[in-house]
Amino acid sequence: MNAKPAQTPGPARLEALGNGRFKVYGALDADTATDLLKRSEAAFKEAGASLEIDLANVPEGDSAGLALLIEWLRLAKQRQQTIHFKNVPPQIAALARISEVDNLLNGNGAAHA
Repeated sequence: MNAKPAQTPGPARLEALGNGRFKVYGALDADTATDLLKRSEAAFKEAGASLEIDLANVPEGDSAGLALLIEWLRLAKQRQQTIHFKNVPPQIAALARISEVDNLLNGNGAAHA
């Protein structure tokens, strides 16, 4: 029996691409969300008026991941930034629908005229 040990996901990370664009890698869950929030605060503050966060490389997420996205929305609003999420993972999108906060993610924090 050559069973492979279960792989535990590494820490989620945030990559700055410039011009307010970011990519997130790794699971957004209770094990990673708090640390990622701490590491993102300064990066987002320096990013300018508009943020774009690509979540295509997030394989999974839970309610803590959803809470992280909502906290990013709150911080952006507080700093008068707009924020746009691309490629929200299906698990997080489903939790947002169930929690009736999907309009927050779909609105992406953009100011409405």
